[in-house]
Amino acid sequence: MTETPADIVIRRAIGGDADAIAWIVDSADTTDTAVVIAMAALLEPDPTRLERAWAVASTPRDRQVVAIARARLAGDHDLVDALARDHLVDHPDSYVVSWIAFNAAGPERSKDPN
Repeated sequence: MTETPADIVIRRAIGGDADAIAWIVDSADTTDTAVVIAMAALLEPDPTRLERAWAVASTPRDRQVVAIARARLAGDHDLVDALARDHLVDHPDSYVVSWIAFNAAGPERSKDPN
C-alpha cells in the first residue's frame, strides 16, 4: 500500500504533533478524504462532521472507519471494540482504527491495575 501525504499527517497527528492535528482540523471542511474528516471529528470532538465523512466515504474500509468514529463519539465502547476488532482482521495496517479503539478505552479503562 502506498502512503499518501494525508496518511503521513494522520500518523503524525496520532503521535501528538500539534501541526499535524491543526492540518487535519483545518482540512476537514475541504478534503474528500473520509478518514481525515473522521479524525477531525474525533479531535474536536464534533459528531456533525461524521455526516460529511460518511457522504464522501467511497470504500467499505472508509465507511467502517466512519462507523467506528461514530461509535466512539457516542461513547459506545463495546461497539467500538467489536467494530475495531472486525476491521483490524481485514486491515491490520489501520493505525487510525487502532488509535480510535485505544482512545475508546478511556483513562478509566486503560489504567494499569498495579
